Amino acid sequence: MADKVRKHSYVIPCSSDFRDAVLALAASRDVNVGDIARSVMLVIPPEIITACPDPGEPGPKDRETVTLKSGPNKGKPWRRKPRLQARLPKGHDVQDIRKAFGVALAINMKEITVTLEDGRAPKAKERVRELNDEIERLRAAMSVIAQEPLMQGVRNSEEAFFVLGFAPGMKPSQAEIKARFRMLATIHHPDAPFGDTRRMSQLNQAMTWLRAGAA
Repeated sequence: MADKVRKHSYVIPCSSDFRDAVLALAASRDVNVGDIARSVMLVIPPEIITACPDPGEPGPKDRETVTLKSGPNKGKPWRRKPRLQARLPKGHDVQDIRKAFGVALAINMKEITVTLEDGRAPKAKERVRELNDEIERLRAAMSVIAQEPLMQGVRNSEEAFFVLGFAPGMKPSQAEIKARFRMLATIHHPDAPFGDTRRMSQLNQAMTWLRAGAA
């Protein structure tokens, strides 16, 4: 399974009106503001977004009041620049993210339109088919290399180690056991692409047995 892309929390200063418009757009689509920026960046080439006008930072009198939630000044009001916060992959420029929000608002207001170039759609469909085929190959491989769940469930420590993928005779540390459980749980969790309820259930049984044995 591919590693998850690590995301970064970006703070994007902007005017109050701009912030409210972006938040309203996100709410109307039932998504978060990060999804709005990400959608624009996926569809529109980065060089075009960079060339778009920057909606700009807030003016000197445009500030919002928030209540500090931690630190020595906890509970006190603080005046700061209005802002949007978005979780996106690392490496983006804050100004380009703000421009992407501006493009999204312009598209929503029908001030600009986005049209895929000829030939892109067939290529995209072919890529989707390739990815689906790859997913099916990976799913088949997972079913072959993953051991079948124990018919009677986990009944002793040897079976618990087996479910966690440790070879006979191994005596893993608690840290190794926890790390192996976390790794397998990301694969077999029912919400994962290759999730399996039975295997996830036995992983939990194995951990329960080993915790009881360690107590």
